[in-house]
Amino acid sequence: MSKKILANDGIDAVGKQMLEKAGFTVITDKVAQENLATEINDKGYIGLTVRSATKVRKDVIDACPNLKVIARGGVGMDNIDVDYARSKSINVINTPAASSNSVAELVFSHLFNAVRFLYDSNRKMPVSGAEKFEELKKAYAKGVELRGKTMGIIGFGRIGQYVAKIALGCGMKVLAYDPFVKDAVLHIDIAGTNGVDVNLATVSMDELISQSDFISLHVPGGKVITAKEIEKMKTGVILVNAARGGVIDEADLIAGLNSGKIAHAGLDVFDNEPKPSEAILSHPKISLTPHIGAATNEAQERIGVELAEKIISALN
Repeated sequence: MSKKILANDGIDAVGKQMLEKAGFTVITDKVAQENLATEINDKGYIGLTVRSATKVRKDVIDACPNLKVIARGGVGMDNIDVDYARSKSINVINTPAASSNSVAELVFSHLFNAVRFLYDSNRKMPVSGAEKFEELKKAYAKGVELRGKTMGIIGFGRIGQYVAKIALGCGMKVLAYDPFVKDAVLHIDIAGTNGVDVNLATVSMDELISQSDFISLHVPGGKVITAKEIEKMKTGVILVNAARGGVIDEADLIAGLNSGKIAHAGLDVFDNEPKPSEAILSHPKISLTPHIGAATNEAQERIGVELAEKIISALN
């Protein structure tokens, strides 16, 4: 049997080495989406690893009868027709734990960025900082602290719980909502100690939405925040989406920002990736990152190792 793996969206060097040590040939040359099925068949690949860019839909699955494993480096698998692949006896795996801390830290990058106006200051200081220093200083003089505020977390799985740990470390109150999680014990690491455990019970969606100063979403998909939910929020709320594009309705988000109901939004994911709407990209109250939640060296190494372990287990 062929032991060739196509890592079409790349794989960390450590994971690649693990696969090669186990006897697999790993190719990391990027194949265009329209050529994917032909390449898999012509080169005899039995395994395919992807991130969010490559799509593995029914047409690709049907065209590749020798494919044994589809592996997603990351959490969400909305770019893969998972159930259909499994109905064809293809192993579909992902790495749900590896990027949790990385995504959580990006959420707080957006939050600290928002409450001290860094997203705007970093645009304007290089252009007019010398001539308008005092004017800009006055414009950014009404920052707020995270400590003592309420952090709302929608979706309380691994990533949501990492967000909660950082929030608690910042001295915030945490409200979490998840229909599948009643409570969780969060172990918070403190350097030089054994850490502490904090038990956190989830609340209703209405309670979270109406009482939170900041809201971060960590759900696999669906339209969770629309005008209906925004209307129930505190005036001046800040939203962060590092989950999936479309979880916050973008038109309703812009309306909320324009009305002042929402003070700011931090977005790492978008409708219509990789071409977000110009209205989102140019809005003065949105800070933007290009879907980089898992894009740290540490997370990518953990993802590569977990992918390698699961592929080796599936194919051996």
